[in-house]
Amino acid sequence: MAEAEFDRALDHLRENKVRLTPQRKTILNYLINHHTHPSVEMIYDDLKDSVANISMATVYNTLKLFVDYNLVIELKNGDGSTHFDYFGHPHYHVVCDNCGKISDVFDEHFTEITKELTVMTHEKTGYLVTGNNIEVHGICPECQRKLHLNR
Repeated sequence: MAEAEFDRALDHLRENKVRLTPQRKTILNYLINHHTHPSVEMIYDDLKDSVANISMATVYNTLKLFVDYNLVIELKNGDGSTHFDYFGHPHYHVVCDNCGKISDVFDEHFTEITKELTVMTHEKTGYLVTGNNIEVHGICPECQRKLHLNR
């Protein structure tokens, strides 16, 4: 599945005449295969020893490019840091208010919910909705255990 996602994303970039450098391909592949919502620093630290000619600026600029082409979304964490997520399959996020962990939530109804939200938003505000980033906040199971909040 990851290989098909990678090929689909590369095709999307080619269609938009984006130059596919080895660094861009590696960063894209990393994002598709790592569901950890990494920051620029995390990606750089993981790749710097195995990828030639990579820098923090290369990672940052590549992520910005992928965001511009709707392959990746930016996630602002509660601590002010920015994390990135490959958005090949529509999903939403749940964020732990205690530790900041971000988890993907895949649901078969998500696409329909976002369509309804788009229509409702347009009807109520007149906005032409161009996208959304849905987050749900709570306390993750690990923190619930640590804080003795299990019910």
